[in-house]
Amino acid sequence: MNQPLLRRIALTAGAPVAAVAFALTISSLALIVTGNNPIAAFGDMLENASRLETFVDILNAATPLYISGVAAAIGFRMNLFNIGVEGQYLLAGFFAAAVGSAGFIIDLPPPLHVAVILLVAMSVGAAWAGIAGTLKVTRGINEVISTIMLNFIATGGIIAWLILEWKDDSGASASFGTKEIDESGRLPNLNGLLELFTREVSKGRELTSVIFIAILVGVGYHLFINRTRVGFDFRASGYNPMAARAGGVPPKKMVMYAMLLSGAVAGLVGMFEVLSDRYKYGDSFVQGIGFNGIAVALIGRNNPAGIAIGALLFGFLSSSSGILQITGSATPEIVEIMKGIIVLSAVVAYEVVSRIRTRDEAKSAAEATTRMANDQPEEVSA
Repeated sequence: MNQPLLRRIALTAGAPVAAVAFALTISSLALIVTGNNPIAAFGDMLENASRLETFVDILNAATPLYISGVAAAIGFRMNLFNIGVEGQYLLAGFFAAAVGSAGFIIDLPPPLHVAVILLVAMSVGAAWAGIAGTLKVTRGINEVISTIMLNFIATGGIIAWLILEWKDDSGASASFGTKEIDESGRLPNLNGLLELFTREVSKGRELTSVIFIAILVGVGYHLFINRTRVGFDFRASGYNPMAARAGGVPPKKMVMYAMLLSGAVAGLVGMFEVLSDRYKYGDSFVQGIGFNGIAVALIGRNNPAGIAIGALLFGFLSSSSGILQITGSATPEIVEIMKGIIVLSAVVAYEVVSRIRTRDEAKSAAEATTRMANDQPEEVSA
C-alpha cells in the first residue's frame, strides 16, 4: 500500500475519529464543571445501550432521523439549505393520517392502504417544499428564508386550524387530531424477526417496520445520486454551478428537482408514528426531527452510510437521557450539549480535512506539471 493511499485513508478516518475524541473531551469537561463524574456517566450510557430494549429504542429513534437526514442531504447536494423538513413532515403526517383514516380508504386491502398513506405523505411533502423551490427559481427568494416561513405557516397556521376542524368525533378523551388508522393501514412490528436472533423483547418495546422504508430511502438515495444522469447533474451543480450551467445543466430545473425530491422524502419522516406507533396525528405528534435531521446530515457528510451512523449516534444519545436521570450520574441536558458538540466537532474536523486534501491536490498538480516540463525534450536550434 503506497503512501498517498495511506494518507487518504488516514484523512478519511481521521475526521470522524477526531470529532468524536474532541466531543468526548469537551463533554467530559462539561460534566466535571457541573460536578458529575464523566466516567460514571459514560459507563451508565454504555451499560444502558447494551440492553436489547434500549437497542430497540435506538433503532426506533434513528429511523425517522435517518429519513430526515437524507431529505436534508438531497438539498445539500445542490447547495440548497432545506430548513423546511420540519414543516414538510408535520404537514405530510397530518394529511397522510387524515386520508388514511377516511371512510373511503379503510376498505382497501392492507398493501394498497399503506401505499396510499405513503403516497399522500410524499405528495404533500413535495408540494410544500415545491413552494420554496418555485419562489427561488421565479423570484430569487433564498430557500432558507422561505422554508423557515413555511415551517411557521405549516405548524402554527394550517395544522393548528385543521387539527380542530378535522378532529376525531369518537368521544375519546384525546379527541384532537385525526381518527386512528384502521388495521389495514398499519405496519406490523418486527419483534418476531428480532427475537429469532436474540430473546423476547420486554417492557412493551416494539421495533418499527418503518426501518425498512428508511433502508429503501437510503438505497434509493445512493443509486439516484451515484448511478443516474440526474444525480450526476445534482452533484455537478453542487460542486460548481457555473461549470454545470456551461455544460448544459439547467440550474432552475435542478433546484426544483432537488426541492421536490427533498420534500417527498421529508414527508416520510412522520410515518413511524402514523403507520406503526400512534396510528394518527394528534397534539402529541413528535416534533424536532427535521432540525435534528439537518445535524445528522452534516455529521454524515451527505453520505447515506455516514447519515446512518449519525442517526444511530443521535438515537443512542436520546436513549441515554432517561438513564442519566434515573442513575443521577448526570443531568439529562448533558445529552443535548453532547449533540451540539458532536455536530460542531464534525463540521470543523471535516473542514480541516477538506483543506488538507485541497492542499495535497494542489501540491500533486504542481509536481505533475513540473515532471511534465522536465520530461519535454529541449528544443534543438536550427
